Amino acid sequence: MKKGVVLLAGIFVIVLGLLNCSRQTEKKVLLNVAYDVIRDFYHDYNQAFRQQHANIVISQSHGSASKQTLSVAKGLPADIVTLTQANDIDLLVQKGLVASDWAQRFPNNATPFGSVMVFLVKKGNPKQIRDWQDLTRNDVRVVFANPKTSANGRFAYLAAYSYAKQAFSGEAQQLDFIRRLLRNVPVLEAGARSATMVFTQRHLGDVLITPENEAALAAQRLDTQGFSVIYPSLTLYTPVLVAETTNTKINGTHKLAQTYLQGLWSEQGQELAAQHHFRPSNAKIAQKFTALFPKVNALDVNEQFGDWATINQQHFADNALFDQLYFQACVYCNSQAD
Repeated sequence: MKKGVVLLAGIFVIVLGLLNCSRQTEKKVLLNVAYDVIRDFYHDYNQAFRQQHANIVISQSHGSASKQTLSVAKGLPADIVTLTQANDIDLLVQKGLVASDWAQRFPNNATPFGSVMVFLVKKGNPKQIRDWQDLTRNDVRVVFANPKTSANGRFAYLAAYSYAKQAFSGEAQQLDFIRRLLRNVPVLEAGARSATMVFTQRHLGDVLITPENEAALAAQRLDTQGFSVIYPSLTLYTPVLVAETTNTKINGTHKLAQTYLQGLWSEQGQELAAQHHFRPSNAKIAQKFTALFPKVNALDVNEQFGDWATINQQHFADNALFDQLYFQACVYCNSQAD
């Protein structure tokens, strides 16, 4: 009898030891849902982060900003979101998935770094594309992401519109400028990365409107084919915005998510962002990388057009201004083809 009790006690101790070992070695999973053109930065950032936190798995989801936001809103259990429009995160606030004061929970309104909209052109810039006006010429074909599905597509369209507002005093001339630019758009891709692929690999178009980080990456990786970055006379700043979701309380990942996000403002995180051609918010780090970032006339989209609710209602809602102008441009192109 005593031997049986001792044997059972021994088994119990072994089982407890195995359970404790399992708990200690169990990896926590952190899911970061992000818009598409930041994937290369996070690939390297995640590797560096795991060197200091080996007992975690970082999962990434990338896609167009609108698709990513809706996926989280419909139940994708993100711990962290990385987007570029405040209203996308505010939609998650309305769903109870992000705290209403998310922008105040991290420095610089939860913007660790950002980018600006630029042009990517082919080797030697054969069409001599220098500024927005060149994108309305009959011999130029323009590629950018669809503003209906892509945040960076919206920034591309609104950057062109910002130029039109400065170049022309009358609304009719401004709208005509955008209409003529849209006539030169052969295709609207769902996201900025797919627009890059169409331009650089399918060789469709003469110029790509895209964030600086994406253009620099494409020019660097495809140097043998020859692509160059062109900085127009004015552009828009595109912030990288981050927020923790309420899922971290359910997943037990709150402290981990906080550490992960705070690392984006560390000197190492800021330097890595600069190496991926994002403009750091840390002035000291930015000074180290001035050669990578020419001075630009970068405007704030909300100062130009109002808050995102107003922008979306006026420009990107169904049958709003973008739909109207794009439809008119298509009608013109079809009539010319006939």
